Amino acid sequence: MRRSKLQSQVLGLYKLCMRAAEAKPGFKVNVQSEFRRYAALPRTDTLRVEQLIRNGYRKLDMMKDPNVSGMGNFVEEKKK
Repeated sequence: MRRSKLQSQVLGLYKLCMRAAEAKPGFKVNVQSEFRRYAALPRTDTLRVEQLIRNGYRKLDMMKDPNVSGMGNFVEEKKK
């Protein structure tokens, strides 16, 4: 089965992020959770996917920076 250009970009970004995360402890789980979080996004929402790809490359650059030692997460409050 052939992949669209966007699908190929997302998979390539995932591979790059996972390779960069191997060098820093705790980053791998964060990368996996971010990609799983947006996995249910509809394929027809190309603008949102492109925006997420751009943000992913920014985070990748941050992970590759030797001065970065941790990645913060925003946690949503649970509704009562």
